[in-house]
Amino acid sequence: MIELNESNPFIHDPYVRAQPEAQAFWSAAAENRFLLKACRNCEKFHWYPRVICPLCGSSETEWRPASGDANLHTFSVIQRTEVPYVLAYVELAEGPIMMSNIVDCDVNHLRIGQPLKALFTRAPEGRRVPVFAPRGAI
Repeated sequence: MIELNESNPFIHDPYVRAQPEAQAFWSAAAENRFLLKACRNCEKFHWYPRVICPLCGSSETEWRPASGDANLHTFSVIQRTEVPYVLAYVELAEGPIMMSNIVDCDVNHLRIGQPLKALFTRAPEGRRVPVFAPRGAI
């Protein structure tokens, strides 16, 4: 685990501070790299990052590079806001399903199973977060 001290760029980000076990993920995201937790025991990836594998209970977990490839699992277009956006669950090529936003697309052309690719955008607090765009859009 990485220390949250004054030399750490995430020291003032309450979200990252509340989950120090995910620090490696946020550090990689700051460099536009996508990491996932994987279990050395069952060899499966999982999301959200945990110290203990939620699939087999092993404490032998590690960070591994992820492809950033995904398929659209389900989505909803949120329209009752000033700027509509797409909230979705995406199924990562490595297996886990995660919640994210779909960007850079015509929402009328989204479809379940559509291939996506991860990219990173900056959150208001400064950290870079993964979002997904239809393949070919990026």
